[in-house]
Amino acid sequence: MRELAPERRRRLIFRALPAVGVIAVIAFAAGLMVGSGTPSTAERTAGRFAQAWQRGDLRAMHAMLDARSRSSYPLRAFRRAYQRSVATATTMRVAAGEPQGERDGSVVVPMSMQTRVFGRVRARLLVPVRHNHVSWTPSLTFPGVPAGERLSRQSRPPVRASLLASNGEVLAEGPATARSSPLGGLAASIAGILEPEQTRADQDRLYARGFPRDWPVGRNGLERAFEYRLSGRPGGLLIAGDRVLASADPRKAAPIRTTIDTDLQESAVAALAGRLGGIAAVDPRTGEVRALAGLAFSAPQPPGSTFKIITTTAALEARAVKPSTSFPVQTAATVDGVELENANGEYCGGSFRDSFAHSCNSVFAPLGVKIGAERIVDTALRYGWNAPPTVPGEAPSTLPPAEEIRTPLEVASTAIGQGKVLATPLRLASVAQVVASRGVRLEPILEAGRTSVAVRVTTRRVARTLARLMHGVVAYGTGTAAAIPGIRVAGKTGTAELEDTRGPDAVTKPPADGSNTDAWFTAYAPMGRPRIAVAVLLVRAGAGGQTAAPAARLVLGRALGR
Repeated sequence: MRELAPERRRRLIFRALPAVGVIAVIAFAAGLMVGSGTPSTAERTAGRFAQAWQRGDLRAMHAMLDARSRSSYPLRAFRRAYQRSVATATTMRVAAGEPQGERDGSVVVPMSMQTRVFGRVRARLLVPVRHNHVSWTPSLTFPGVPAGERLSRQSRPPVRASLLASNGEVLAEGPATARSSPLGGLAASIAGILEPEQTRADQDRLYARGFPRDWPVGRNGLERAFEYRLSGRPGGLLIAGDRVLASADPRKAAPIRTTIDTDLQESAVAALAGRLGGIAAVDPRTGEVRALAGLAFSAPQPPGSTFKIITTTAALEARAVKPSTSFPVQTAATVDGVELENANGEYCGGSFRDSFAHSCNSVFAPLGVKIGAERIVDTALRYGWNAPPTVPGEAPSTLPPAEEIRTPLEVASTAIGQGKVLATPLRLASVAQVVASRGVRLEPILEAGRTSVAVRVTTRRVARTLARLMHGVVAYGTGTAAAIPGIRVAGKTGTAELEDTRGPDAVTKPPADGSNTDAWFTAYAPMGRPRIAVAVLLVRAGAGGQTAAPAARLVLGRALGR
């Protein structure tokens, strides 16, 4: 390469200097820009406050307040303010952005609030920061609310969706109660009625969903079961002072078609005959609920001797008994020094087949002790006790864990459906369904078009034995009042004591009118090709075989065309 002359080299160097100076200036200016992007102390405080809100850490937020704010708004009042804001806006999630500088003495933080009713609401939160602490007022519970103002809402509820029977008939529709349905009083018994919420807690829950506090909701029946689905999504205005932050139109829900058979429901209502209790009917082939009357799934009660189906299942699986096993004929069994009598103090026993048919406490109490709490509880769990309800609004049927059933007397009481065992008619109808389906439980379903979940509870062999034992109850035992000519019915009676009749301070003799006992009966028919499973509870109505079994016969007969 040819070397440049010294003079020419000097001129080129000096000509380049201005460009180098420009570059230096640009670099310096860029340095200033980077330095100016560093968050200030106030921005860092506001950012931490907003991030704690995003995490839901109200305690950390409260700790950032200045002394005056903490004194005016202790943590409990601080929490309540945010809870009111969440309910008013129906807030579900909070997202905080990076602070964007200061304005009028407050740090600007962009916020995004995901709400149930108004969708995503974006607004800026102006956080007043003084000496690294937040000067807090209730206007900071939602972004976009001017200082000194509060968040409010104007609700616009939707028209209530239609509730349909399995054949498409309207059970309830619109804003009226179910009693306005073309099906009249029958629809009211199925669908229930609409009433304003009764408690403050219920009103608060309703308001948090976007409805007015006094908006009518389903209080029983299917109206209660499908409340969230029927009510739709409310709309309205979200207001900060005199400014509308967001608005939404109400949205009516789609109609819900249930599995209820109106003819069978009518028979269940007639069988209940205005008495306090409940009746549930289930299709054993599908698990579909065909009728629900009264307290069919909402008020668990002691199941009494209907629970002996579970105890028998456990005993058969443990090979502790077989139908021909012989037991003493006696009026009571003594467990832990306490006499557990048969229902009417009658002599009872003989073969296990006869003991089951006549529901002998004197047999089942010591049998429960023999097989133990662990087997009984495990079997009950397989039948659906303590399981999450599969029908909306259903109260669970429950019993304690085995380790809490400690004494032989507690085990014996559990084995005969007393103690702390509770059940609904819907659960007992499911128990009959298990036997009808040869040991497979089909979870009850109430909405048409859904498929039940199948769970094997016991073996086919045990289920066949249970079926024969239950047939004996109706053929010659305590449940003959449920017999239907020409149809083989399998069932089990139950008479559950409600007050303790033992000891000097208890009721020493049950009332003659049977008001100390709940009457139960659960059954399915026909035995060969089951088409319906039913359970009846009549509260404080005497013996199951005398009052509940005849009511079950009416429903069974209607389902089978008799």
